[in-house]
Amino acid sequence: MNKWQIQWTAATALALGLATAGHAQILIGQTAGFSGQVAAGVKETTDGAKLYIDMVNAKGGVHGQKIELTSLDDKFDPKIAAENARKLIEEQNVVALFLTRGTPHTEAMIPLLEKHGVALVAPSTGAMVLHQPVRKYIFNVRATYQREAEKAMTHLASMGITRIGVVYADDSFGADGVAGAQKGLAGAKLTPVALEKFDRAKPDFTPIAAKVAKADTQAVLIIASGSTVVEASTAFRAAGSAAQIVTLSNNASGGFIKSLGANARGVIVTQVYPNERAVTYPMVKEAQELAKAKGAGDISPAMLEGFAAAKVLVEGLRRAGPKPTREKIHAGLEGIKKLDLGGLEVSYSADDHTGLDFADLSIIGTDGKFRR
Repeated sequence: MNKWQIQWTAATALALGLATAGHAQILIGQTAGFSGQVAAGVKETTDGAKLYIDMVNAKGGVHGQKIELTSLDDKFDPKIAAENARKLIEEQNVVALFLTRGTPHTEAMIPLLEKHGVALVAPSTGAMVLHQPVRKYIFNVRATYQREAEKAMTHLASMGITRIGVVYADDSFGADGVAGAQKGLAGAKLTPVALEKFDRAKPDFTPIAAKVAKADTQAVLIIASGSTVVEASTAFRAAGSAAQIVTLSNNASGGFIKSLGANARGVIVTQVYPNERAVTYPMVKEAQELAKAKGAGDISPAMLEGFAAAKVLVEGLRRAGPKPTREKIHAGLEGIKKLDLGGLEVSYSADDHTGLDFADLSIIGTDGKFRR
């Protein structure tokens, strides 16, 4: 080897060393439906998380180590979600999972979390089954679907609406939302004029729409995801129903509004974060400023959910110390007490992994934006 070859080899080795040193060192895994019926919301939630993660990385990361988020598409299929989680945990050795989407999807991962001691931060679902009993390795950030559904029913009753229907997916998510809706209806001394479930994988809304229309339903809560709610809304209108459409915060994305098209105006969507334009909340202002700096445009409620989730994740990593292991990250998260996300406070303990309890209502305006 001549002098030039030696110098080139040394330079190459140095460059590779620098590249390795600068490479992300904290591996975080995500599986969610980046394609399929919830794709729009998943993209927005993930984009919101990246606003904060990218900012943290730009400032040197956590304890000098950058965060690398590896995201896999599970097509909103629980079986694929579980397999993706297995790959991330067992093959890619991620130290934590983050921002999964879907109730049965997240439930399918629980055995893996418990087997390997891996924390899952901020599943994008408000399922009560992930709150009670406390799941040791799941750290929720958002409020529960039951709280949202109950609030929606109470609101409708307060407006003098008494003929309320509930249409829900025949899975754990749907059952969860129904429980909250029933509680709200019972509190208002009402019973649903239509209570119909459908096959999540192969929904057929034609017969359901006929029943909703025949019952002269004034408002109908649709407990479903993304394009399925759009399909149901279209069927109801085609059947001649003018019922007020209500749905939950899993559909609080700009993409969902666009997919509704002409049926968007007046749809009520429950929310689990403050108004995305309410800069009186420091978290909202911070997210807006980071989005503007990136040229990302307006933030949506879904983006705000991802942003808050990333704040909790990063705090857990900070508390885990310079060499974050799965065990240290779990302990770090469970040690969070009164963490101010920017106007909203999060605390965890061995007996409580609920996170936030914020719930609100919004309506889609003529401008195609959520109004509070």
